[in-house]
Amino acid sequence: MADRIRVGIVGATVTQGGSHWGANAHVPALKALPGYELRGVCTSREDTAKASAAAFGAERAFHRFSDMAAHPEVDLIVVCVRVPGHRELVMAGLQAGKPVFCEWPLGANLAEAEEMAGLARQRSLKSIVGLQGRSDPTILYARDLVQQGYIGEVLTASLNTSAQAQLQRGPGRIWQGVRANGANTLTIAGGHAIDAMCAVLGEFAEISARVSTRIPEWRTMEGKPVPVDAPDSINIVGRMASGAEVSVNVAAVPSNPGGNRLEIYGREGALVIRANGALSLGPNQMHAGKGKEAMAPMPVPAKYRVVPESTPAGQPYNVAQAYARAADALRGGGPFDVDFNLAVQRHKLIDAIERSSATGRSVKLA
Repeated sequence: MADRIRVGIVGATVTQGGSHWGANAHVPALKALPGYELRGVCTSREDTAKASAAAFGAERAFHRFSDMAAHPEVDLIVVCVRVPGHRELVMAGLQAGKPVFCEWPLGANLAEAEEMAGLARQRSLKSIVGLQGRSDPTILYARDLVQQGYIGEVLTASLNTSAQAQLQRGPGRIWQGVRANGANTLTIAGGHAIDAMCAVLGEFAEISARVSTRIPEWRTMEGKPVPVDAPDSINIVGRMASGAEVSVNVAAVPSNPGGNRLEIYGREGALVIRANGALSLGPNQMHAGKGKEAMAPMPVPAKYRVVPESTPAGQPYNVAQAYARAADALRGGGPFDVDFNLAVQRHKLIDAIERSSATGRSVKLA
Protein backbone atom coordinates (compact mmCIF):
# COMPACT_ATOMS: atom_id res chain seq x y z
CA MET A 1 0.00 0.00 0.00
CA ALA A 2 1.20 3.51 -0.80
CA ASP A 3 1.98 6.13 1.85
CA ARG A 4 -1.63 7.23 1.66
CA ILE A 5 -4.64 4.91 1.41
CA ARG A 6 -5.88 5.38 -2.15
CA VAL A 7 -9.66 5.35 -2.41
CA GLY A 8 -11.97 4.59 -5.30
CA ILE A 9 -15.58 5.64 -4.71
CA VAL A 10 -18.75 4.67 -6.54
CA GLY A 11 -21.81 6.82 -5.92
CA ALA A 12 -20.18 10.25 -5.61
CA THR A 13 -21.37 12.30 -8.54
CA VAL A 14 -21.90 15.93 -9.48
CA THR A 15 -25.21 15.15 -11.20
CA GLN A 16 -28.60 15.82 -9.64
CA GLY A 17 -31.24 13.38 -8.44
CA GLY A 18 -29.71 11.37 -5.59
CA SER A 19 -29.05 11.81 -1.91
CA HIS A 20 -25.54 13.19 -2.62
CA TRP A 21 -24.15 11.48 0.50
CA GLY A 22 -21.02 10.35 -1.32
CA ALA A 23 -20.29 13.84 -2.63
CA ASN A 24 -21.31 15.77 0.48
CA ALA A 25 -19.94 13.47 3.20
CA HIS A 26 -17.29 11.06 1.90
CA VAL A 27 -15.44 13.32 -0.52
CA PRO A 28 -14.82 16.22 1.95
CA ALA A 29 -14.06 13.69 4.70
CA LEU A 30 -11.34 12.08 2.60
CA LYS A 31 -9.91 15.45 1.59
CA ALA A 32 -9.58 16.42 5.26
CA LEU A 33 -7.43 13.38 6.12
CA PRO A 34 -3.71 13.38 5.29
CA GLY A 35 -3.61 9.57 5.40
CA TYR A 36 -6.08 9.15 2.53
CA GLU A 37 -6.26 10.13 -1.12
CA LEU A 38 -9.31 10.10 -3.37
CA ARG A 39 -7.74 8.40 -6.37
CA GLY A 40 -10.76 7.34 -8.45
CA VAL A 41 -14.45 8.07 -9.01
CA CYS A 42 -16.85 5.68 -10.72
CA THR A 43 -20.26 6.51 -12.19
CA SER A 44 -22.42 4.70 -14.72
CA ARG A 45 -21.50 6.98 -17.65
CA GLU A 46 -18.15 8.13 -18.96
CA ASP A 47 -19.13 11.80 -19.14
CA THR A 48 -20.39 11.99 -15.54
CA ALA A 49 -17.38 9.99 -14.34
CA LYS A 50 -14.99 12.49 -15.91
CA ALA A 51 -16.99 15.47 -14.63
CA SER A 52 -17.16 14.05 -11.10
CA ALA A 53 -13.46 13.16 -11.00
CA ALA A 54 -12.58 16.67 -12.15
CA ALA A 55 -14.91 18.29 -9.61
CA PHE A 56 -13.55 16.22 -6.73
CA GLY A 57 -9.88 16.32 -7.72
CA ALA A 58 -9.60 12.58 -8.37
CA GLU A 59 -6.88 11.42 -10.75
CA ARG A 60 -8.91 8.68 -12.44
CA ALA A 61 -12.46 8.43 -13.76
CA PHE A 62 -14.14 5.06 -14.27
CA HIS A 63 -17.48 4.20 -15.85
CA ARG A 64 -17.05 0.46 -15.36
CA PHE A 65 -16.89 -0.61 -11.73
CA SER A 66 -14.87 -3.71 -12.57
CA ASP A 67 -12.08 -1.49 -13.94
CA MET A 68 -11.89 0.54 -10.73
CA ALA A 69 -12.03 -2.55 -8.51
CA ALA A 70 -9.16 -4.16 -10.40
CA HIS A 71 -6.99 -1.06 -10.65
CA PRO A 72 -3.65 -1.43 -8.81
CA GLU A 73 -3.75 2.20 -7.64
CA VAL A 74 -7.00 1.71 -5.70
CA ASP A 75 -6.49 0.33 -2.17
CA LEU A 76 -10.02 0.76 -0.80
CA ILE A 77 -13.40 0.58 -2.54
CA VAL A 78 -16.16 2.83 -1.18
CA VAL A 79 -19.77 2.05 -2.10
CA CYS A 80 -22.25 4.94 -1.73
CA VAL A 81 -25.03 3.97 -4.16
CA ARG A 82 -28.67 3.20 -3.41
CA VAL A 83 -29.11 0.30 -0.99
CA PRO A 84 -30.52 -2.17 -3.57
CA GLY A 85 -27.25 -1.78 -5.49
CA HIS A 86 -24.93 -2.48 -2.55
CA ARG A 87 -24.69 -6.25 -2.82
CA GLU A 88 -23.55 -6.46 -6.44
CA LEU A 89 -20.85 -3.82 -6.05
CA VAL A 90 -19.60 -4.95 -2.64
CA MET A 91 -19.32 -8.55 -3.79
CA ALA A 92 -17.43 -7.49 -6.92
CA GLY A 93 -15.04 -5.35 -4.87
CA LEU A 94 -14.34 -8.19 -2.45
CA GLN A 95 -13.91 -10.68 -5.30
CA ALA A 96 -11.31 -8.32 -6.76
CA GLY A 97 -9.40 -8.67 -3.47
CA LYS A 98 -10.05 -5.14 -2.19
CA PRO A 99 -11.26 -4.04 1.26
CA VAL A 100 -14.65 -2.32 1.02
CA PHE A 101 -16.31 0.54 2.89
CA CYS A 102 -20.05 0.24 2.26
CA GLU A 103 -22.65 2.71 3.43
CA TRP A 104 -25.37 1.60 5.83
CA PRO A 105 -27.63 -0.34 5.47
CA LEU A 106 -25.15 -2.92 4.21
CA GLY A 107 -27.83 -4.88 2.35
CA ALA A 108 -31.49 -4.57 1.46
CA ASN A 109 -32.08 -7.40 3.94
CA LEU A 110 -30.31 -9.69 6.39
CA ALA A 111 -29.52 -12.38 3.82
CA GLU A 112 -27.63 -9.93 1.62
CA ALA A 113 -25.66 -8.59 4.58
CA GLU A 114 -24.70 -12.11 5.68
CA GLU A 115 -23.53 -12.95 2.17
CA MET A 116 -21.27 -9.89 1.97
CA ALA A 117 -19.85 -10.37 5.47
CA GLY A 118 -19.25 -14.04 4.71
CA LEU A 119 -17.20 -13.27 1.61
CA ALA A 120 -15.14 -10.63 3.47
CA ARG A 121 -14.32 -13.23 6.15
CA GLN A 122 -13.59 -15.91 3.55
CA ARG A 123 -11.17 -13.61 1.71
CA SER A 124 -9.70 -12.24 4.99
CA LEU A 125 -10.44 -8.72 3.75
CA LYS A 126 -11.02 -5.71 5.99
CA SER A 127 -14.45 -4.13 5.78
CA ILE A 128 -16.11 -0.96 7.05
CA VAL A 129 -19.83 -0.21 7.29
CA GLY A 130 -21.13 3.34 7.39
CA LEU A 131 -22.47 3.34 10.95
CA GLN A 132 -20.47 6.48 11.62
CA GLY A 133 -22.28 7.28 14.87
CA ARG A 134 -19.91 4.79 16.55
CA SER A 135 -17.05 7.14 15.69
CA ASP A 136 -18.75 10.28 17.01
CA PRO A 137 -16.60 11.78 19.82
CA THR A 138 -19.52 12.11 22.23
CA ILE A 139 -20.68 8.54 21.65
CA LEU A 140 -17.13 7.24 22.14
CA TYR A 141 -16.78 9.18 25.39
CA ALA A 142 -20.20 8.08 26.68
CA ARG A 143 -19.30 4.45 25.95
CA ASP A 144 -16.13 4.76 28.02
CA LEU A 145 -17.93 6.53 30.87
CA VAL A 146 -20.50 3.74 31.09
CA GLN A 147 -17.88 0.98 30.85
CA GLN A 148 -15.78 2.66 33.54
CA GLY A 149 -18.77 2.80 35.88
CA TYR A 150 -19.13 6.58 35.97
CA ILE A 151 -22.90 6.34 36.52
CA GLY A 152 -22.80 2.89 38.13
CA GLU A 153 -24.87 -0.05 36.92
CA VAL A 154 -27.18 1.09 34.11
CA LEU A 155 -30.78 0.56 35.19
CA THR A 156 -32.81 1.99 32.34
CA ALA A 157 -32.47 4.07 29.18
CA SER A 158 -34.68 5.67 26.58
CA LEU A 159 -34.03 6.75 22.99
CA ASN A 160 -36.29 9.12 21.08
CA THR A 161 -35.60 9.84 17.42
CA SER A 162 -37.76 11.94 15.13
CA ALA A 163 -36.80 12.77 11.56
CA GLN A 164 -38.38 15.03 8.96
CA ALA A 165 -40.85 13.13 6.79
CA GLN A 166 -40.37 13.93 3.09
CA LEU A 167 -43.85 13.62 1.59
CA GLN A 168 -42.92 14.80 -1.89
CA ARG A 169 -39.89 13.26 -3.57
CA GLY A 170 -38.02 13.21 -6.82
CA PRO A 171 -36.90 10.04 -8.63
CA GLY A 172 -33.72 9.90 -6.56
CA ARG A 173 -35.68 9.30 -3.34
CA ILE A 174 -39.15 8.00 -4.23
CA TRP A 175 -37.84 4.41 -4.35
CA GLN A 176 -37.41 4.49 -0.57
CA GLY A 177 -41.18 4.12 -0.15
CA VAL A 178 -40.87 0.43 -1.05
CA ARG A 179 -40.15 -1.53 2.13
CA ALA A 180 -38.27 -4.29 0.29
CA ASN A 181 -35.65 -1.79 -0.91
CA GLY A 182 -34.29 -1.61 2.63
CA ALA A 183 -33.86 2.17 3.03
CA ASN A 184 -36.48 3.61 5.33
CA THR A 185 -37.10 5.15 8.74
CA LEU A 186 -36.52 1.83 10.54
CA THR A 187 -33.25 0.96 8.82
CA ILE A 188 -31.73 4.44 8.40
CA ALA A 189 -32.95 6.90 11.07
CA GLY A 190 -33.67 4.01 13.41
CA GLY A 191 -30.68 1.89 12.47
CA HIS A 192 -28.17 4.70 13.00
CA ALA A 193 -29.70 5.89 16.28
CA ILE A 194 -30.15 2.40 17.75
CA ASP A 195 -26.60 1.47 16.77
CA ALA A 196 -25.28 4.58 18.56
CA MET A 197 -27.21 3.54 21.65
CA CYS A 198 -25.83 -0.01 21.41
CA ALA A 199 -22.32 1.41 21.06
CA VAL A 200 -22.79 2.94 24.52
CA LEU A 201 -24.90 0.28 26.27
CA GLY A 202 -24.11 -3.00 24.51
CA GLU A 203 -26.51 -5.27 22.65
CA PHE A 204 -30.14 -6.24 23.13
CA ALA A 205 -31.03 -9.58 24.71
CA GLU A 206 -34.77 -9.37 24.08
CA ILE A 207 -37.17 -7.00 22.33
CA SER A 208 -40.85 -6.42 21.76
CA ALA A 209 -41.72 -4.05 18.93
CA ARG A 210 -44.48 -2.38 16.92
CA VAL A 211 -43.67 -1.21 13.39
CA SER A 212 -46.22 0.66 11.29
CA THR A 213 -46.68 2.88 8.25
CA ARG A 214 -48.62 5.95 9.38
CA ILE A 215 -48.07 7.88 6.13
CA PRO A 216 -49.10 5.42 3.38
CA GLU A 217 -48.76 7.79 0.44
CA TRP A 218 -46.11 10.13 -0.97
CA ARG A 219 -46.21 12.31 -4.07
CA THR A 220 -43.81 12.77 -6.94
CA MET A 221 -42.54 16.23 -7.77
CA GLU A 222 -45.30 16.37 -10.40
CA GLY A 223 -47.94 15.67 -7.75
CA LYS A 224 -48.68 12.05 -8.65
CA PRO A 225 -49.62 9.93 -5.60
CA VAL A 226 -47.37 6.95 -4.85
CA PRO A 227 -48.34 4.17 -2.41
CA VAL A 228 -45.87 3.60 0.43
CA ASP A 229 -45.35 0.51 2.60
CA ALA A 230 -42.03 1.56 4.20
CA PRO A 231 -42.36 1.88 8.00
CA ASP A 232 -42.30 5.35 9.56
CA SER A 233 -43.25 4.66 13.19
CA ILE A 234 -41.30 2.22 15.38
CA ASN A 235 -41.75 1.54 19.08
CA ILE A 236 -39.54 -0.91 20.98
CA VAL A 237 -39.23 -2.03 24.56
CA GLY A 238 -36.37 -4.32 25.40
CA ARG A 239 -33.77 -5.64 27.77
CA MET A 240 -30.07 -5.25 27.12
CA ALA A 241 -27.57 -8.05 27.70
CA SER A 242 -26.46 -6.08 30.77
CA GLY A 243 -29.97 -6.30 32.20
CA ALA A 244 -30.84 -2.64 31.59
CA GLU A 245 -34.44 -2.01 30.53
CA VAL A 246 -34.79 0.31 27.52
CA SER A 247 -37.44 1.95 25.38
CA VAL A 248 -37.02 3.26 21.84
CA ASN A 249 -39.29 5.47 19.75
CA VAL A 250 -38.38 6.26 16.13
CA ALA A 251 -40.63 8.21 13.79
CA ALA A 252 -40.68 10.30 10.63
CA VAL A 253 -43.02 13.26 11.15
CA PRO A 254 -44.25 15.99 8.78
CA SER A 255 -43.75 18.90 11.15
CA ASN A 256 -41.17 20.03 13.72
CA PRO A 257 -39.16 16.87 14.36
CA GLY A 258 -37.45 16.99 17.74
CA GLY A 259 -34.18 15.36 16.78
CA ASN A 260 -32.53 12.74 18.95
CA ARG A 261 -32.29 12.28 22.70
CA LEU A 262 -30.69 9.36 24.55
CA GLU A 263 -31.21 9.25 28.32
CA ILE A 264 -29.23 6.75 30.41
CA TYR A 265 -29.89 6.27 34.13
CA GLY A 266 -27.56 4.35 36.42
CA ARG A 267 -27.45 3.62 40.14
CA GLU A 268 -25.04 6.50 40.73
CA GLY A 269 -25.85 9.05 38.03
CA ALA A 270 -27.26 9.84 34.62
CA LEU A 271 -26.12 10.79 31.11
CA VAL A 272 -28.20 12.59 28.51
CA ILE A 273 -27.02 12.89 24.90
CA ARG A 274 -28.97 14.99 22.44
CA ALA A 275 -28.66 16.30 18.90
CA ASN A 276 -30.88 18.58 16.85
CA GLY A 277 -30.32 16.25 13.92
CA ALA A 278 -29.12 12.65 13.95
CA LEU A 279 -26.89 11.17 16.65
CA SER A 280 -24.81 9.67 13.85
CA LEU A 281 -24.09 13.11 12.39
CA GLY A 282 -23.61 15.22 15.48
CA PRO A 283 -22.62 17.55 16.85
CA ASN A 284 -23.95 15.86 19.96
CA GLN A 285 -24.17 17.47 23.38
CA MET A 286 -23.85 15.47 26.59
CA HIS A 287 -24.98 16.38 30.08
CA ALA A 288 -24.20 14.37 33.20
CA GLY A 289 -25.17 14.33 36.83
CA LYS A 290 -24.16 12.14 39.78
CA GLY A 291 -26.17 11.55 42.91
CA LYS A 292 -28.31 14.59 43.65
CA GLU A 293 -26.15 16.92 41.54
CA ALA A 294 -27.96 18.87 38.85
CA MET A 295 -27.28 17.85 35.26
CA ALA A 296 -24.42 19.87 33.74
CA PRO A 297 -22.62 19.94 30.38
CA MET A 298 -20.01 17.18 30.01
CA PRO A 299 -17.25 18.36 27.63
CA VAL A 300 -15.66 15.67 25.46
CA PRO A 301 -11.88 15.29 25.94
CA ALA A 302 -9.78 16.14 22.89
CA LYS A 303 -8.46 12.57 22.55
CA TYR A 304 -11.81 11.44 21.14
CA ARG A 305 -11.44 13.80 18.18
CA VAL A 306 -9.10 11.94 15.86
CA VAL A 307 -9.46 14.14 12.76
CA PRO A 308 -7.75 17.45 11.93
CA GLU A 309 -9.33 20.58 13.37
CA SER A 310 -9.99 21.76 9.82
CA THR A 311 -12.38 18.84 9.15
CA PRO A 312 -15.74 20.26 8.02
CA ALA A 313 -18.61 20.01 10.49
CA GLY A 314 -21.87 18.34 9.55
CA GLN A 315 -22.10 15.34 7.25
CA PRO A 316 -18.34 14.86 6.67
CA TYR A 317 -17.21 14.98 10.31
CA ASN A 318 -18.11 11.57 11.72
CA VAL A 319 -17.44 9.94 8.35
CA ALA A 320 -13.90 11.36 8.61
CA GLN A 321 -13.72 10.08 12.20
CA ALA A 322 -14.60 6.59 10.92
CA TYR A 323 -11.97 6.72 8.16
CA ALA A 324 -9.34 7.91 10.63
CA ARG A 325 -10.17 5.18 13.15
CA ALA A 326 -10.06 2.50 10.43
CA ALA A 327 -6.70 3.52 8.94
CA ASP A 328 -4.55 1.23 11.09
CA ALA A 329 -6.72 -1.79 10.27
CA LEU A 330 -6.56 -1.03 6.56
CA ARG A 331 -2.77 -0.85 6.78
CA GLY A 332 -2.59 -4.35 8.20
CA GLY A 333 -3.24 -3.72 11.87
CA GLY A 334 -5.89 -5.36 14.00
CA PRO A 335 -9.60 -5.50 13.17
CA PHE A 336 -11.81 -2.43 12.94
CA ASP A 337 -14.94 -2.95 15.01
CA VAL A 338 -17.33 -1.07 12.71
CA ASP A 339 -17.21 -3.76 10.03
CA PHE A 340 -19.53 -6.04 8.06
CA ASN A 341 -19.85 -8.36 11.05
CA LEU A 342 -21.32 -5.48 13.06
CA ALA A 343 -23.59 -4.72 10.11
CA VAL A 344 -24.94 -8.28 10.22
CA GLN A 345 -25.57 -7.93 13.95
CA ARG A 346 -27.52 -4.73 13.32
CA HIS A 347 -29.46 -6.32 10.44
CA LYS A 348 -30.35 -9.20 12.77
CA LEU A 349 -31.74 -6.71 15.26
CA ILE A 350 -33.82 -5.02 12.56
CA ASP A 351 -35.07 -8.43 11.43
CA ALA A 352 -36.03 -9.23 15.04
CA ILE A 353 -37.90 -5.92 15.31
CA GLU A 354 -39.86 -6.76 12.16
CA ARG A 355 -40.63 -10.30 13.38
CA SER A 356 -41.76 -9.09 16.79
CA SER A 357 -44.12 -6.60 15.19
CA ALA A 358 -45.50 -9.16 12.75
CA THR A 359 -46.13 -11.82 15.40
CA GLY A 360 -47.00 -9.67 18.39
CA ARG A 361 -44.43 -11.56 20.46
CA SER A 362 -41.14 -10.70 22.05
CA VAL A 363 -38.00 -11.97 20.33
CA LYS A 364 -34.82 -13.09 22.07
CA LEU A 365 -31.47 -12.30 20.48
CA ALA A 366 -28.28 -14.30 20.84
